[in-house]
Amino acid sequence: MAKKGEARGIINLACTECQERTYTSSKNRKNDSQRLELKKYCPRCHHHTLHRETR
Repeated sequence: MAKKGEARGIINLACTECQERTYTSSKNRKNDSQRLELKKYCPRCHHHTLHRETR
């Protein structure tokens, strides 16, 4: 959880295929208002897939 007054917050990344939340990251919410998308390895799908920020 972000502290009061801080712009950076912890976010979860979920696989777009199986919806499993396997990664966490942080981002500056003031500068990046859109959802983060990264291509990461999914241990459940056993290959690289697109991981999208979940709320």
